[in-house]
Amino acid sequence: MEHFFVQELLLSSTDSSSDDDLEVRGPMGKLKLPRVEEFIEKVVDSYTDEEFRNNFRMNRRTFSAVLTLIAVKISTQDMDVGRHTIPAKAQLLIALWYFATPDSYRSICGQFNIGKATGLRTVRRVANALFDIRFPSTIGAIDGTHIPIPQPKDHGLSYINRHNFSSIILQAVCDHNMKFTDCYAGEDGSSHDSRVLKKSTVWRRIIARSEEDFPNNVHIIGDKAYPCLPQLQTPYKDNGRLTVAQKNYNFQLSKARSTIERAFALLKKRFRCLIFLDVLCVEWIPKYIIACCVLHNICIQNNDILDVEKIINNENIADEVENFEREFLQLGRIKRDFICAELFNNNN
Repeated sequence: MEHFFVQELLLSSTDSSSDDDLEVRGPMGKLKLPRVEEFIEKVVDSYTDEEFRNNFRMNRRTFSAVLTLIAVKISTQDMDVGRHTIPAKAQLLIALWYFATPDSYRSICGQFNIGKATGLRTVRRVANALFDIRFPSTIGAIDGTHIPIPQPKDHGLSYINRHNFSSIILQAVCDHNMKFTDCYAGEDGSSHDSRVLKKSTVWRRIIARSEEDFPNNVHIIGDKAYPCLPQLQTPYKDNGRLTVAQKNYNFQLSKARSTIERAFALLKKRFRCLIFLDVLCVEWIPKYIIACCVLHNICIQNNDILDVEKIINNENIADEVENFEREFLQLGRIKRDFICAELFNNNN
């Protein structure tokens, strides 16, 4: 029954305010909160370009590009409670306001003159449409970042990370333009980066050693949390006895992989809901996160850039690792040594 209700939420969205009035309790009982009438027509449409970008974290050209991509998926001719559905443009504006601000559903629904359930359906529908957009490849720099969330009721302690707050982990690979080429979200905050990797599609591609995914001996670069493999290069462990060449290798790798850290900073600066994703339904959290990553990519594609502030199955995977891990790790170290020597020779 619960699953059916979620599906129903995704199938319809109306401009009805009667589905769930916004109310607060006062000394005289329940009071209806005032709503903004025709907010899109009278306010949003009159925004200057700068005001639009400040509020929705993208310019109007990028907004049009996103709308073109998902309009068919979020539009429906279904009727609900005898009223027409919200137009695709309005649905995207509502969802973007949610992703781009720390505002609550109650505040957003009052702003756009819709009911709370309608607002929830709208954001979920847009997130679903964006979630279905594929990422192009897996070449680039890899890392993970914590997305703070309320502590879930079920298995809540497992979501508490080493920084002592509850989170969901986003693992991503990005290219030199800070565009994400692969994203995976959903593991609890206490999971180690290497464990998250082994549950992602990136790992399955790595162990497959496909020429299509890694042509011409290319590889991903990551930090010391990841294993060193032919398709995933990591720094030398600094035991105090590194050679000059090894130190140079570590420096060059660290400089190259800073791109993924900047990409995460840009993502969180643009979509501020990720500063604390106040969503109680854990199953929806990964979709909201990936939706923001897709929007990030579309902004990059349209040269809509903000200034960056510095800031499967586990058992099956374990069996696969056991069969080839020693040989594979050795090949990764050999490749790292080769790159290390080449970098050193080029600089001398």
